Amino acid sequence: MTIRLALTEDIPLIMQLVHKVVPLMRAAGNFQWGHDYPNPEVFANDIKIGQLWVTELENEIVGVSAITTDQDPEYADAGWDITEKAIVTHRLAVDPDRQGKGIAKALMQQAEVVAQAAGINILRVDTNSENKATQALFPKLGYTFSGEIGLAKRPGLRFFCYEKLL
Repeated sequence: MTIRLALTEDIPLIMQLVHKVVPLMRAAGNFQWGHDYPNPEVFANDIKIGQLWVTELENEIVGVSAITTDQDPEYADAGWDITEKAIVTHRLAVDPDRQGKGIAKALMQQAEVVAQAAGINILRVDTNSENKATQALFPKLGYTFSGEIGLAKRPGLRFFCYEKLL
């Protein structure tokens, strides 16, 4: 398994992965992603600013995540001081055919690598309240539940926030 920064030419393969993941998310009642998000423009911007990571396994892209310092204003509703520098994982996805191989865990560990390199000791992540897989994963990786929020960009949905201190 290899984790590396994504390249512009990876976008079609990343979108193929997203198109495999979205129907499964929706079938589970998780409407966080759809036909409008995430889209190639979002990923292109992530790549442009050097914050999109992919996991390769057997020369295929099997995972993706944006590892950023972007904190939504609503994070304050989870009791977080959003003026504190934090590394935040967004747009985490794993190819459904490759789940159970530690890909999401490896991408979350990459967030720790990025945080340590930047001298940041706070890691944050949010997940849809219907995403049972990430709700099970994050505590196993040392994240603690911080609260539940709504996001203006996804009205009607609820999100659980998790934090880890290094």
